[in-house]
Amino acid sequence: MSLIDRLKEITGGDRVFDSPDVLDTYAHDESFTTFTSPQCVVKPSGMEEVQEIVLWANETATPLIPVSSGPPRFRGDTIPAVEGTVMVDLSGMDKIIRVDRRNRVAMIEPGVTFGDLIPALEKEGLAPMMPFVPRHSKSVLSSALEREPITTPRYHWENLDPLCCTEVIYGSGDLFRTGSAAGPGTIKEQWKAGGAQIFAEGPSQTDFVRIIQGAEGTIGIVTWATVTCRILPKIRKHFLISSKNIDQLIDVTYKLMWKKLGEKCFILNNHTLASVLGQDQAEVEVIRSDLPPWILFFSLEAGGLMPEKKVAYQEAEFAEVTEAFGLKPTGIISGVDADHIAQVLDQPSTEPYWKMRFKGGWQDVFFLTTLDRGPTFVAKALELAALYKYPIEDLAVYKARRC
Repeated sequence: MSLIDRLKEITGGDRVFDSPDVLDTYAHDESFTTFTSPQCVVKPSGMEEVQEIVLWANETATPLIPVSSGPPRFRGDTIPAVEGTVMVDLSGMDKIIRVDRRNRVAMIEPGVTFGDLIPALEKEGLAPMMPFVPRHSKSVLSSALEREPITTPRYHWENLDPLCCTEVIYGSGDLFRTGSAAGPGTIKEQWKAGGAQIFAEGPSQTDFVRIIQGAEGTIGIVTWATVTCRILPKIRKHFLISSKNIDQLIDVTYKLMWKKLGEKCFILNNHTLASVLGQDQAEVEVIRSDLPPWILFFSLEAGGLMPEKKVAYQEAEFAEVTEAFGLKPTGIISGVDADHIAQVLDQPSTEPYWKMRFKGGWQDVFFLTTLDRGPTFVAKALELAALYKYPIEDLAVYKARRC
């Protein structure tokens, strides 16, 4: 039996693709990774099919690459490195399996995007933990596995957040569940007993999910995961703080996070903010020209009981902290409204994706470090840009802080 026939047998016949036009969409992305075409693309519909595909790949020594976010893709991690690779496209596994309002957690399959999750959570009075304006086709599960920083740092205590438990098919073909999802009992039995698959640690004393997270699908294929959510706020106040010096904004951010104030908090330069708000190169340039070099976005939000009082006491402390640093929060800077920025942050990026609006393409250097070392990396990026005669005003910088 041929490879294609066997995969069709596993998936039911209509979810295996080997036409040149389909393969071409998986053979390259927007990165500098060398073009390599896969052997075929298979789109499983559930865990059982994924497990069969992995077992078949072991028998035939066929390399697999899982992918769950839709195009365009950018980081080169879904491009085959060797001939004969089979792409396992999980985008069709897009069920929101469960939303638990009490425990503020959602169980989702790999194909669920932020655009799918936001309205589903809103019905339950919840909101997702989101990275900075993700593209509309970005998988929520992939974002968590890739450790993309979220914009609400007081909920981001460590690399795992907002990822909780996972169901994974290891490279051996074995099914495994991490954290409290491992048992005792089945998932439905755990639900009946009040369990919510929210504790990532385990089973036993080993955090298996930490091995899976960040592995880019090299250890196994995650077929569902639970992610923490937050209460949908009833009251919001948004602020902008500008500075010519990024160090000053970093200092005040440390103080605000130490006090556990606010919800959304991040620093970006004028080019990043202009790229998010503008729709094309001309508009980005106009917005950027009026903005200060660095901007801190900060929001006070509250839901649940007595939201007015929650916001009021935080606003008083926020004013005290910023005054001590000689900074003046405002709602509008150079015609840019903080409330409008907040609306943009609440949804995935509109088309075209905001990183592609200025020149149609981009490359990013994504890494994790401590916030205080940020200025050193920014200075080095500017130095290298000048060395290679790249216009430094076209460099976009975004810095997120974790508690």
